[in-house]
Amino acid sequence: MKEVSYFILSLVLIVSCSTTNDEIIDEVTLPDIITTEYNYPIVDTGVTNFYDNTSIITSPTKESSFFGQDASYQGNQPFYTNNGDGTITDNVTGLMWEQDMGTKISFNDAFTKAENSNLADYTDWRVPTIKELYSLILFTGSVQGESAITLFIDTNYFNQPLGNTSIGEREIDAQTWSSTTYVGRTMNNDETVFGVNFIDGRIKGYPTYKPSSGNANTMYFRMVRGNTDYGINNFVDNGDGTISDLATGLMWQQSDDGIARDWENALTYAESLNLGGKSDWRLPNAKELQSIIDYSRSPQTTNSPAINPIFETTTITDPNGNLGQYPYFWTGTTHLDGANPYASAVYVAFGEGQGVINGNLMDVHGAGCQRSDPKSGNIDNYPQFFGPQGDVRYVYNYIRCVRNN
Repeated sequence: MKEVSYFILSLVLIVSCSTTNDEIIDEVTLPDIITTEYNYPIVDTGVTNFYDNTSIITSPTKESSFFGQDASYQGNQPFYTNNGDGTITDNVTGLMWEQDMGTKISFNDAFTKAENSNLADYTDWRVPTIKELYSLILFTGSVQGESAITLFIDTNYFNQPLGNTSIGEREIDAQTWSSTTYVGRTMNNDETVFGVNFIDGRIKGYPTYKPSSGNANTMYFRMVRGNTDYGINNFVDNGDGTISDLATGLMWQQSDDGIARDWENALTYAESLNLGGKSDWRLPNAKELQSIIDYSRSPQTTNSPAINPIFETTTITDPNGNLGQYPYFWTGTTHLDGANPYASAVYVAFGEGQGVINGNLMDVHGAGCQRSDPKSGNIDNYPQFFGPQGDVRYVYNYIRCVRNN
């Protein structure tokens, strides 16, 4: 304890004495500057509002409906430093980021740019993994269909362009490449790379080449450097139905219970779970759940969900009745999109991110994508298909609970 206390005191003194930026001093609070031993700390989503199925609500009490959602639990709050040289440091993750992405480029050109860059006199820039890139997302953002409202990234620090509507793009056509290729294929056998859309708050797989022309697809790309251990899990089987991740400091429910629930009942289940002698389980937020995706796995290539086999996952049938699909899993994070922006919550797909196009069911987003489903509905009416890529909507999704280790 003495060593930890000394570190905190030293950091307070350094911040107080070395900066002349009053705004930064005002933002720094004790929880912001307490660091951990973990090499993969999860940055909080930033969510502070509470929601039911249709509206903003006051903070629910522990025994009431809708307790246990994202805002009920606060994690490592986003905490950035503008270095004044075109770079931004994330003080939680230890990653340093390029502030301005520039114009859209191809997947291959992103690697060339990073290899040749000496931004701020550093030469170790790289293309971020999907887990590194996702650390920047904030679910304080909102979108309505194709139109941006509030971006899913902190625009006080990062320059985030919209799609260029003057050339026929939608505002949401502003996706950012990661270095993480999908081990399977999407659509019509397309080579696919995962990216984050900070305009609409989603992860999906994007083709490296445009199917219509065969030309290289272009997207935005933000270089990163530092903490090369970020995004690498360190799982331990505790032998009691729980898995600890020593990289993030989170403990997980090893097996889902095989029951699909709507969002409200998912929250209730998590809050009432007793497992491994612990009763402080909860529904994970979007960024916590994404942290346990294993992007080296997929139903197409490993006949498994995109998660380490130390976990156990229920197999379900897809909308065509074929066995071999894996469930979507709820998070406690509301996804602000659509005519009623409070009506959907984030899920992570550990199986294929399926959709129906021209009557054909296919993997359109990739195992490991992050989307959202309506929070409630008549189970007899689902699955349904939504949007231009016919996203499968289950609404009754599965649960894998988490607690702080």
